[in-house]
Amino acid sequence: MDWTPTRARGLNRLAEFCPAAGQLYAAERNHDNGPAAGGRANVSQLSPWLHAGLLGAPEVLAAVLGQHSPRAAEKFIAEVFWRLYFKGYLEQRPAIWDDYRAGRDHALAALDANAGLRKAYGAAVEGRTGIAAFDLWAQELQATGYLHNHARMWFASIWIFTLKLDWRLGADLFLKHLMDADAAANTLSWRWVAGLHTQGKHYLARAENIARYTAGHSGGPLAAKGLAEDAEPLSEPQDYPRRLPDLPPPVSEADLGEPFALLLHDEASHHAPLALPGVPALVIGAGRAAVRSPGVLGSHAAAFAQGALAGGMAEAAATFGCAAAQWRAGEPLAPLLEAAGVARIAVPYLPAGWTRDALAPGLAPWQAEGRVVTLLGDLDRATWPHAKAGFFGVAKQIEALLGECGIAGAG
Repeated sequence: MDWTPTRARGLNRLAEFCPAAGQLYAAERNHDNGPAAGGRANVSQLSPWLHAGLLGAPEVLAAVLGQHSPRAAEKFIAEVFWRLYFKGYLEQRPAIWDDYRAGRDHALAALDANAGLRKAYGAAVEGRTGIAAFDLWAQELQATGYLHNHARMWFASIWIFTLKLDWRLGADLFLKHLMDADAAANTLSWRWVAGLHTQGKHYLARAENIARYTAGHSGGPLAAKGLAEDAEPLSEPQDYPRRLPDLPPPVSEADLGEPFALLLHDEASHHAPLALPGVPALVIGAGRAAVRSPGVLGSHAAAFAQGALAGGMAEAAATFGCAAAQWRAGEPLAPLLEAAGVARIAVPYLPAGWTRDALAPGLAPWQAEGRVVTLLGDLDRATWPHAKAGFFGVAKQIEALLGECGIAGAG
């Protein structure tokens, strides 16, 4: 698989996948056939480009619906909306992310204080548990920066219920190594497996299920002996009340009448999906991928994030005929803006997670002065309010949301 972190490669991958996005995807999507050449043709593998903002969900949906009816592509469309659902759910409950970070730091400190726990964690991370399937996934994660979605579920379940390791340590491992690591999807998926997202409903990996859906591996079905066959879901004392934030309205040309800078970040690395109604005088790159985790970011995750932003900055500067500059962590923003003579900043929405944690404080003074224009796509704005509880609330609105946002089907 060619994981070049550019919009051009993302569009190429989208074109490669589109013919398979209908009934073939519905039938084969749960099969993890391994990373060998052609083994993942049954899934899109578009998530790294989507997470980095090199592609937008609306254009992916439009491309698929240009070749398949909504009914034929129902399963794939639902997967795209799962991403939107997770974003919307965390926007309404940002304390989940804050508590994850605090719990992760506590769990990491516990490793330092407990040699036995540290040994068990090391064996899991390095793929030395003796559970063949799990060990292969642990090694594949770090060697490639990617795992099939079904493998992620199995891995998380084994981590939590068989190996008895803190789920936040596993979530942190994924954030360090996955090219598509997303604060909302990753945190909430681990919580779902653990039984915290839908309280009392957890996911237990089964050896026979793993064997069935990994039969296409080059070496045959993966073995997973010794898995926990019965385990109670995790629980937590706190509740997370829902509060929908005030979402920014659509941005018009008039909103960007004064000279402005376009800020690109790790979840919005390219200008094209933003449909910017104006021409910036400066492009600012604000990469902060390293703050996903207290640990060292994996080489594949780091390379994709850095490459996506560097390429996005260069393409935006060329498209708009303006200068580009990097806003590095710890440096003031004002000198960049003053040097370019701009008064406003167009900022793609900062979602709950490390992107907001890293960038919001530095943007706060400009926000307070009314000099920040926040960009949020129509599909996000329309979908997030429906992420009130389980996914069903979003799922039943998909047809209406597609129509509201002008994303047409093939008939």
